[in-house]
This record gives sequence, C-alpha cells and structure tokens, in this order.
Amino acid sequence: MHIQIEQDQVIPDALHVIDTQCPFCSVQCKMQVIEKKDITNGRPVYSVVPKPNLASEGRLCIKGMKAYQHVLTGERLLHPMVKRNGQFERISWAEAYELIVNKFGALRQTYGNHTVGLYGGGSLTNESAYVLGKFARVALQTKYIDYNGRFCMSAAASAGVKVFGIDRGLTNPLSDIELADCILLAGTNIAECQPTLMPYFTRAKEKGAVIIAIDPRETGTTRIADIHLRVRPGMDATLANGILKVLLEEGLVDEQFVERRTTGFAELKAHLDELDMGEIAQLTGVSAELIRKAALSYGKANTGMVFTARGVEQQTDGHMAVRNFLNLVLLTGKIGKPGCGYGAVTGQGNGQGGREHGQKADQLPGYRLIENPEDRAYIANVWGIDPSELPGKGVSAYEMMEKVHEQEIRALFVMGSNPLVSNPNANFVEEGLKKLDFLVVADFLISETAQLADLLLPVTAYLENAGTLTNLEGRVLLREQGRPAPGETKHDWQVLCELAEKLGRGQFFSFGDVEAVFNELRLASRGGTADYYGITYDRLRQDEGVYWPCPEVAHPGVKRLFDASFPLPAGKALFTTVENHLPKEQVSAEFPLYLTTGRVLTHYLTGVQTRKSPSLAAREVESFMEIHPKTAKKYCIEDATLVKLTSKRGDIYVRSRFSDAIREDTVFVPMHWGDTQNVNKLTNDALDPTCKMPGFKVCAVGVSPLVTEYA
Repeated sequence: MHIQIEQDQVIPDALHVIDTQCPFCSVQCKMQVIEKKDITNGRPVYSVVPKPNLASEGRLCIKGMKAYQHVLTGERLLHPMVKRNGQFERISWAEAYELIVNKFGALRQTYGNHTVGLYGGGSLTNESAYVLGKFARVALQTKYIDYNGRFCMSAAASAGVKVFGIDRGLTNPLSDIELADCILLAGTNIAECQPTLMPYFTRAKEKGAVIIAIDPRETGTTRIADIHLRVRPGMDATLANGILKVLLEEGLVDEQFVERRTTGFAELKAHLDELDMGEIAQLTGVSAELIRKAALSYGKANTGMVFTARGVEQQTDGHMAVRNFLNLVLLTGKIGKPGCGYGAVTGQGNGQGGREHGQKADQLPGYRLIENPEDRAYIANVWGIDPSELPGKGVSAYEMMEKVHEQEIRALFVMGSNPLVSNPNANFVEEGLKKLDFLVVADFLISETAQLADLLLPVTAYLENAGTLTNLEGRVLLREQGRPAPGETKHDWQVLCELAEKLGRGQFFSFGDVEAVFNELRLASRGGTADYYGITYDRLRQDEGVYWPCPEVAHPGVKRLFDASFPLPAGKALFTTVENHLPKEQVSAEFPLYLTTGRVLTHYLTGVQTRKSPSLAAREVESFMEIHPKTAKKYCIEDATLVKLTSKRGDIYVRSRFSDAIREDTVFVPMHWGDTQNVNKLTNDALDPTCKMPGFKVCAVGVSPLVTEYA
C-alpha cells in the first residue's frame, strides 16, 4: 500500500509543516508532516503528504504515513531516569552524567577499559554513528563496540568486499531496475519491507522482464514473479549452485567478461562439473526442471539484476550464500552497465551509512579497517591522537552478549537499539543483561531492553534531529530538524559529546553543531572506500542526495559501480567455490519443523516504534505463526488459535494463521514482538564464521496447541 504525489502541495490553514523523511526502511522516502488545529477542540491534528524524491518517486507506504504517531505519543522518554528500588525516577542530566562517569570510572579502574561496551543502531544518523565509534575508541578507549546492523547487512557487506572489493547496497541506481530483462529476487520481500520500490519491478515486468523469486513462502513479492523457487530454508547457496551449473552447461557464460575481469573461474567450473542436479533438487526441495527454467531465463537475458536480502543473508552460511549469488552476476557479465548489477536490499534506514563510519567492531570511518596500520594512522591523525591509543578489533554484536554473560563486559551503553529482542537466543541475552553492573540505554521510547536499564537517557526522534542517512543505493541524504527537541531530550551525538567532556576527553569532541560533525566525518572518510569528502550539506540541500564514493566537491558521485574495473588486485572480481551443505541445525522427532522469520508490512524491526503507533498497531495487534493447513492438521492445530512453539533454546506463544502459500515443512513467525511472543527466544545463536551473522532464518522447532480439548 502506498500513496503517491507528483509535486509539493500548498497546505491551507497549516500551523506547522515539517519537511522530513521516513525513519524506517532504507528507501528513506521524503514527506511533509502537517500540523493543523482541530476546530472542535483546538488540539493539534496531523496529516502526512509524500514529497517527490528520486528514490521513491513521491511514494509513501503505510509506515511512513503513520510514523509521526510514535514521535508524538504520550509515552516518550523526556527526562533522564534512574532505577531505584526497581522503579524509574526522574533525575537531572548533571546527575545522569555524574552517575555514568562514576560507574564507568570505577569499573574501568578495576577491570580495564574494555569492561565497558557500546552497542549502536542502524537507524542512527551518519553523524551519530560516527561520534559513537569515536566515543568508544577515544573517550572510553574500549574495543567493544558493535551494532544491530550486524544482524542486517554483515553477510552481504562482507561478501561484496571479498568479491567486488567494495560494499555498497546497490551497485547501480534504482532507475536501472526497469532496464533489466530478468530480475532475480533471493530472500527478499520488497512488497512488505520496501513497498515504495515495487513500482520499479512492476514497470520492469510490464516491459517484459522475467522476475524470479526465491522464498520458502508465497509473499506479496513472489506473487508478481514469473518463477517462484520455494526453497527449503537454509538451502539458498545450494540452489545458486544449481543455477550456476545450468548456466555453465548451456554455455550461458560471458566468456570475454570472465576472461578480462574475473579470477577463479577454472576452480568454479571444476566444482560445478562435479555436482549432481538430482542431489541439488533433493537438497533444496526445488525441482531440477524449475531450477533450469530460472537459470535459462537469467542466462539468456541481455540485461539482468540480482537482489539478496535477509532470507539469504541471515544464515550461518550467509556470507558464502551471497558470494554464490554474486557468481551468477560475474558468470554472465551482468554488472557495471545499464540494467545490470547486484543489490543487497538494506533493511534499516541507515543500515548502509551506519556501518561505514565506525560502529562495527573492526572498522574505522570511511570503511577503513581498525587492524590496518595505515588506516589507524590516518584516523588517529584526524582525531589528534597517537595511533597506539586506538584499541584493536572487538567482537560482533551477539559475541558482545556472550562477553556480557562471561562478565568480561560489565557495563553496556546502548544507543538506538533493542538487543533483548533483536539478538538470537534471547533468553540467554536477557540473563546476560541482568548480570551487568551498569546498563545505560539512550532512546526516545522505552524498549524491552530499556526496561532492564539502570539509567535511561532521553534522546530526540527523527522529526527533531538533523543529520545525514545513506539509502540502499549509496545515496547520502540530509534530513533537517523539523521541530524543537521536547522535554529535556538531547541529540544522540550531543549526549556523547557532553559525556566525553565529563570524562575528561572533551577536547576531541568540540562540535558546535551537527554539520561540524559531518565535516569531520568527511575528512575522516577521505581516501577510504566509502569516501564522503566531496559531499557537503550545501550540496545535499541543492541536489537531494549524492552517491558515494565522492572524493571532491566538484565530483558528481558514482551512481554505477564497476563499469571498467573492480577495486581488487588487477582490477578483477573474484569467483567463489561454495560447497553444498545442510544448515547447522536439522529437524528431528522432537523438533520436526523448520522455523523462518521475517517482517510484515505494518511493523518495523523489534516493533518499539510501530507498536506505539495506534494506526499501525491496530493492523497487527499480535504476533502469529504462519503454517500450512496440512501441517496444522498433523499437529492438531486449529486456525486462529494460540499455539506453543518450542526450540532447543526456549518457548513462545503466538496465534496460528493458516496459509497454503508456505512449505509444509516450514512455519513463519515475524520478528516485531517481544516478551512471550519474541521469536528470537527460539532462533539459533550459531554464527556465520566469516561475518558473524546469526542463523535467524532457519532453526528446528516443535509446535503444539496451547489448549488441548479432552473428550
């Protein structure tokens, strides 16, 4: 569902018009929030108008239309709050800062700097993400920092770096989609996750494009597909091997591209020659005939694009699975030219920018590596410190929860995230968080994680803070401040700078405003992979976004990557040999069904924001389990009844929802609810060995009715 507008409208009788952009997904649709006065009672009433923009073309989905509701709710956190005797009490900012300085100081003195960890979020602006990374390494000198984007983009990001030499969501602009003759959508449900992008795909289809969708369920996205490969959960990499084998056998290889612009083809060919299509069909649950049909459609197309998202990436082999789909792109030479390319469909609003400038355990601004001596020296010079003062590499987000459990991390500062609900094996995470000596949460609503905090810091929401965000194309956008900060709220970056001052490191954080932060970020990123140096606030106001890399102010930004070469040795991309293998956790007599997770249209991430929007909450008031009717009958499950789902790690209780559009060996539960409906109480905490992505998308579960009728 979306609404479209062709041009700005004149709003009569408006008290206030806020030009802003949606805080939710990676499209970052532009809009106006309009405040008027209700003539019956004089209270303010709000409406939303989409604004023309290059990404969504003036469309806005239901989440964007209602996003203002969670900002204007009466449940906002407006003052610092400390927990005393199990209850939160209001305190001043001065008291809050003093408490943090004393607690952090005592723990650091006793256990060392690394006893304090920082946990960020992919919805923070680039400026806040940059300051958070700098704060960890300069103000606290701890190696322990990571963020919830680890659960979103790490598999695709690491794969892109290895295969192409660069990680940017889309290698080409969104406008290229309708130039593609074939589009392969692997594990992505754009219709519900990025619905304002769907017209790009429907226009491509109207022009004759063949759309291939890979998903164990039927979704709004698969329903527009010409070919739906209903893969068994966890077997995406093996399915890609099947497609590659057909391409090779049918001679659908761009030999000139392979020879001139890639390495590793001989090894890949030898591997594929040894594979058996019958075995691949059996492992994936997709017939050899259907795999062949998909391969021929993509291979014979003159132009084509491949998209992956969490369905492929949130697996314990997510890194290699994505690399196998990138093999498809390289084998057919469909990259670096109009209508061709690869897209990792970013989830969070700033999932792209959030990982580029220092929130990840192993990265420094500009996508520099913290263990690279040259990168360390450059950033240390920008920050005015000695390289030896920079800590080394920390660990991934879930591994931080393990460090918390082990009490290697004894204090945690969480900013813009809800790790209690977003991490796998959530019962384990909750136990760990309760062990902390001190938990600080900076947010504008009280999440499930915040309820466990010792101290809450109130920060501004999207209508109230300015900063840049980078959308799924790699287009940097400026979001202006639209209304004053309510109550005693402060901006995320402002809190960190003031706290650095209290910690005696204020000389490194003397930013007068958010633009000053961005200007230092520009310098810190200069010459790096994600080079923002040529991007300025003035340009962003004038041009409505600039693509990175953009090395100079006069540079237009690079819209389409890899037209001539790849930033790897000899300018060549890398083929990858990927073995067929089963997921780490298999079904059994006790846990006979596969569980997969995902999103629904009206909610976002852990639901902290959307469940505070009455209009959105009313559309999906509770979680559910999607199950095939034949499977439900086998386990005595009635439609629309409460059921108990169990894995090796815990139990949850949700309502059944019959659907013949899901595989009979699979159930689906969305990820937007906490407490007894938190699906991550069930999910597998096994990690991808390369990128440390947890295996959210496949684990083994049992299901039973919550209430059993007795004769």
